[in-house]
Amino acid sequence: MFDLIIRNGRVVDGSGLPWTHADVGVTAGRVAAVGRFPESAARATLDAAGKVVCPGFVDAHVHGDLALLVDPYHEAAVRQGVTTHVLGQDGVAFAPGSAAVQAYMREYTAGFNGNFPTPGKTWASVAEYLALFDGACALNVCTLIPNGNVRMEVMGLDPRKPTAAELAAMRRLIRVGMEEGAVGLSSGLDYVPSIYADEDELSELCREIAPFGGVYVTHMRGYNQQKAPAALEEVFNVGRRSGAAVHVSHFNCLAAQTLPLLDAARADGVDVTFDLYPYLYGSTLVSMLTLPPEVCAGGTAATVERLKQPAVRAGLQAAFENPRFPIETIRLASVPSDEYRHYEGKGLTAAAADAGQSLVDFVCDLLIATTCAAGCVIRHFAARQDADVVALMRHPLMMAGSDGIYVGGRPHPRGTGCFARYLGHHVRAGDWSLEEAVMKCAHHTARRFGLADRGLLRAGFAADVVVFDPDAITDRSTYDDGRALAAGVTDVLVNGEFVLRNGARTAALPGRGLKRKPD
Repeated sequence: MFDLIIRNGRVVDGSGLPWTHADVGVTAGRVAAVGRFPESAARATLDAAGKVVCPGFVDAHVHGDLALLVDPYHEAAVRQGVTTHVLGQDGVAFAPGSAAVQAYMREYTAGFNGNFPTPGKTWASVAEYLALFDGACALNVCTLIPNGNVRMEVMGLDPRKPTAAELAAMRRLIRVGMEEGAVGLSSGLDYVPSIYADEDELSELCREIAPFGGVYVTHMRGYNQQKAPAALEEVFNVGRRSGAAVHVSHFNCLAAQTLPLLDAARADGVDVTFDLYPYLYGSTLVSMLTLPPEVCAGGTAATVERLKQPAVRAGLQAAFENPRFPIETIRLASVPSDEYRHYEGKGLTAAAADAGQSLVDFVCDLLIATTCAAGCVIRHFAARQDADVVALMRHPLMMAGSDGIYVGGRPHPRGTGCFARYLGHHVRAGDWSLEEAVMKCAHHTARRFGLADRGLLRAGFAADVVVFDPDAITDRSTYDDGRALAAGVTDVLVNGEFVLRNGARTAALPGRGLKRKPD
């Protein structure tokens, strides 16, 4: 007898093969069988007539590291059919990390990770962090080791190259993290202190993840037309020198320029992939977009003190006149200051005009008031268009990653809409087949990160299962309301337990901290 049979649905199993009419039997948190068994008994049944039954989706890049600890039901993901988050992104996250490293990362990344209080929850190691999610969250999680964490643990915020002894110490920390179940190493080469690591350092660190089958996941040094080729070459070289698989986060590039580079690297033996969200706007820290790296050196407190100095403000004038990013498209998404919060949803230049200040003075005062925690939405470089998104989606190396941010009053819509948009708008528009969509949202990512029993509806696999109406699934979030939940997903199981049933959220918290497993 099965615990549950899901009957009469169109089963899209995650392999990319055509859908089939089949039943799915679940027992003890696992998929027991997929096929036709009309006479079989079960303790419960679910009629999925007219709906798609598929494996739960795996978000390849998302900032739920602290958010899931304070919002374990996390409907933003569940309502889209996401059952697993890949955490520890961008080289600046929370495990491993001493109390001092965690305190810095909380403050520095508050604009996208959220500095949420987590009373009663303490950790230092990867193992301790993953254990916090066992039976205490609606989703599963796995985690990368942030290179900025291990660098800070050994070197503080010093921007220099590491000594041989320091590099060896960082490698030891990474080895321990991999032994405790991490799925790879991340870097964020626009963020302090991850930005200070060069190709030599990153290659040496990745030598530690390669024997485990770990993946080097990078927010690379540039994505626009001018910077992407060199940035990608650095990624490829890290893969060549270390022997590790490499993966580029939020691949917001020009398709015609970069896809041939990816193909050439693959032909040369580099195991490279990338993730993508289907929007032309991104989201990050105001400080990262507006301030030169040298102004951010030494951490948040040092940055704030510099911004108070008239000489520093005068020096910023040139940087603002020739910005690294299109400042005129910045829209404030998260402003954790009572004095400035009313500017959430407003363009940065318009907010400065409203305040009667120059742009430089307004930005400096805003960052001082928010301790550099202001977050924003920004247009990708002007040459990038919807056609680039579709071309990148169709490439076989692509997998889905929301880059979801769950902080602020006007967050980017991708956190609540990315997967629903892929399964709804883009499938109905013909950009993907239904089978390709499920494969790129589930199995491709699970396989990449060594989650060997996730991402497929196959006997013996974990019963992370989604049931949705293919005609109704849709993203409802917008840039004006980035918190609006997706529609069309009716049922979600995580490890065989319903976290969404008949469109209603349950009280179950069956998620787990997942560790990399061999294929």
